[in-house]
Amino acid sequence: MMNQTLLMEFSLMGFTESQMLLRLHTVVFSLIYLVAMMENLIIILLTVLDQRLHSPMYFFLRHLSFVDLCLISATLPKSILNSITFSDFISFLGCVLQLFCVVLLSGSEIGILTAMSYDRYIAICHPLHYEGVMSKGLCVQLMTISWLNGGVLGILYSSGTFSLNFCGSTKIHQFFCDVPALLRLSCSKEYATINVCVAIGICYAFSCLVCIVISYVHIFATVLKIPTRQKQSRAFSTCLPHLIVVSAFLLTGAIAYLKPVSDEPSLLDLFVSVFYSVVPPTLNPVIYCLRSKDIKSALGKILSKVKRSGIMER
Repeated sequence: MMNQTLLMEFSLMGFTESQMLLRLHTVVFSLIYLVAMMENLIIILLTVLDQRLHSPMYFFLRHLSFVDLCLISATLPKSILNSITFSDFISFLGCVLQLFCVVLLSGSEIGILTAMSYDRYIAICHPLHYEGVMSKGLCVQLMTISWLNGGVLGILYSSGTFSLNFCGSTKIHQFFCDVPALLRLSCSKEYATINVCVAIGICYAFSCLVCIVISYVHIFATVLKIPTRQKQSRAFSTCLPHLIVVSAFLLTGAIAYLKPVSDEPSLLDLFVSVFYSVVPPTLNPVIYCLRSKDIKSALGKILSKVKRSGIMER
């Protein structure tokens, strides 16, 4: 059968057909997008401008914020635009690009979160060797590996998905182009290529999870040896949110991609996709950065400079 994808454009599912609820959806998604943009841009600017934030930990956080900024920009603006224009169409090329970006950025984020857990492991378990181990060269290598892994996954998933035959309905039951939703539209009987891609993705995510768990087992073992409870609680308050976010991110991604493909979409599919594509970019800055004393100090310093320059202009 001839592949029909080149002749098609897809339509994305709207959250509701009610115009009033559609406007509410537009407002909510717009607010979430603006908050996520502002939070991540602040982190990026602060970690670039303030010399005190040029440590390995903030190097990884800066890249995490950049990935989150790109990830939420790959999905929400198109959904918001469609809601405003009461349209649901996305071009074939746009769908390919959106799927590629989502997979690339998600894969890169998992790699960065793994690198961050290793950074915390060295900082807490081997503090005397921290500067020697977490050199600039190693940080750049870890970041390069994360981006390369994400890029390979993006190419595999997008090429594997769009090598399938699509026929019949063009309605994607999702608010962005995602692999499970696109598989429902395929009339191909064999999913060998995409199954291989999913297996590679599972191995990658699982290996990252194992590395993160091992790092935190050592971290918690070291923290429990600290005599003062105040230092223990500080260390746990820093590490536990990281572990919870990583686990939730990987769990929802696993549910989305390992759940058997069914003809009938469910509310769970929509919830899961929102969680791993929208929630992390919005909450990561709050969990990792905006509670940090160094970040607050740097932000206060920048704001005071802006305030002084405004007074001097008057």
